[in-house]
Amino acid sequence: MTTPTILTLLRIGLIPVFVLIFYLPYDWARIASALVFSLAAITDWLDGYLARRLGQTSAFGAFLDPVADKLMVVVALVLLVQVNPTPWMALPAAVIIGREITVSALREWMAEIGLGSKVAVNMLGKIKTTCQLTALIMLLFQYPLFGLPIEELGFIFLYAAAILTLWSMVIYLQKAWPSLK
Repeated sequence: MTTPTILTLLRIGLIPVFVLIFYLPYDWARIASALVFSLAAITDWLDGYLARRLGQTSAFGAFLDPVADKLMVVVALVLLVQVNPTPWMALPAAVIIGREITVSALREWMAEIGLGSKVAVNMLGKIKTTCQLTALIMLLFQYPLFGLPIEELGFIFLYAAAILTLWSMVIYLQKAWPSLK
């Protein structure tokens, strides 16, 4: 059990805490759920950093880290769609969730045929993830902060994340296309 793996497991363990806090019948629940999600987002960055810095990368960590990321993001999107059941929330959520399923399946298949490096994570994926996590934190927080319309900014980031999501999926599919034909 390495420190990065423990952080990844912590992120997964925060999911039920996040859901429970999200549904608490208190005014502060949304702010607290945004803080829990923020903590999970920090562990996402920190576990990868520590794994590389401390030389504690592992096959289990490489498998578990993206699973933890996707679980946290999908749960947050589902909760947000549930409290804001509009096409404006559901559409980017469906795009993001659909892309995650598609790219995960593509990566698994490419790895099975020995071509996993063709669909490895790239810088666009990291930008997409940052945009996505920022959007979700803002949408969870939802209250104006320092005069800024945080929820509205969250929607802008969510749509930017959805566009980056589609863009990165197209890139991955283009790289895999010769093997898919």
